[in-house]
Amino acid sequence: MSILNIMWAGGSAFASVQKVHQQILSRADTRVPIHTWLLQGSAGDDGLVEQAVEWNLSSARLKGRHLWKLLMPWMRARFQKALPEDLQVVLLDGIGVARVLLPVLEQLPHVRAVVIFHGATRLRKADQTLFEQFADSQLTLTAVSQTLAASLERYLQRPVAVLRSAFDPAVFRAAALSREQARTHLNLPLSGAPVLGAVGRLVDGKGFACLLEGFASVSADKPDARLVIIGEGPAREALEARIEALGLQGKVSLPGHLPEAATLYRAFDWVAIPSTEEGLGLILQEAVMAGVPVLTSELAVFREQLGDAGWYAPADDVAAWRDLMGRAFAASGEAVVESQWRALAPEQAWDDFTQTTQRLFSCR
Repeated sequence: MSILNIMWAGGSAFASVQKVHQQILSRADTRVPIHTWLLQGSAGDDGLVEQAVEWNLSSARLKGRHLWKLLMPWMRARFQKALPEDLQVVLLDGIGVARVLLPVLEQLPHVRAVVIFHGATRLRKADQTLFEQFADSQLTLTAVSQTLAASLERYLQRPVAVLRSAFDPAVFRAAALSREQARTHLNLPLSGAPVLGAVGRLVDGKGFACLLEGFASVSADKPDARLVIIGEGPAREALEARIEALGLQGKVSLPGHLPEAATLYRAFDWVAIPSTEEGLGLILQEAVMAGVPVLTSELAVFREQLGDAGWYAPADDVAAWRDLMGRAFAASGEAVVESQWRALAPEQAWDDFTQTTQRLFSCR
């Protein structure tokens, strides 16, 4: 038996997806060989994807655009020829990978395909038709949150298992740097100044522009406050221009993508997650496990995890985020993170994740 993990792409832009797959695969039998394919890009150097087969295919080719549609059968024949002979389980990264690979697996009834949905996606009628070609014993659809699973089930009219990604809290906390170490790493004051942190790709959907606007208002009354946004992406230039226009130089830093970001949460007094949309939001879990309280957008997926222990503001509402940050800087985060830890229940979440994942790998 072997397991094949097929992902759309590697690199920092897909780090959160890679973390989910990494956690799933960590629950497989250690004696079972695991193979990874990257359809685009390279594995990168952050250790999330190792020893991957890199296909280096273009998006146009994978999506069958224009003349590439005529070559789709040939490409799928290459995939089928490259499959491990003892293959039993294939993890597919979302609907894009499923559209490409499920037709290859359709004629292999001994192989179980598991499609992992990481966030909202545009599904087509053709996707329903594709899934209908598979018996439940051959195809499992999973989503990283109950919120996402419910929305997919309504559209697909097919069961979607909840595989809420989780981490081993003891291992995660042991790897986290101390407050002093993390602040030194990020060149932050070791004491005094309150620091708000954020982690994610620099893209519009993460809500960092709204966060900057709200922080500018708060910092007028709290001039020693600092904001650190860890991540990289196409919105960097616009965010840098906004930092300058708001006069926040020296108060806001954009250190870029840091592979070690998961060890740095204790540098912050609070972590902000102002996203307009999320499939789960691993940052929430990581921050709370590190002992740092979170401020989040008012999204169902965040309420699913924190309930009444969450501190929420509507997405893209600058005034609401300003007020939320102001309340946070005036409060003690210790009691807040204790209640958020109880709501998140990381130990139970890890046990549930382990049991669900192991069922995916078990023989039918």
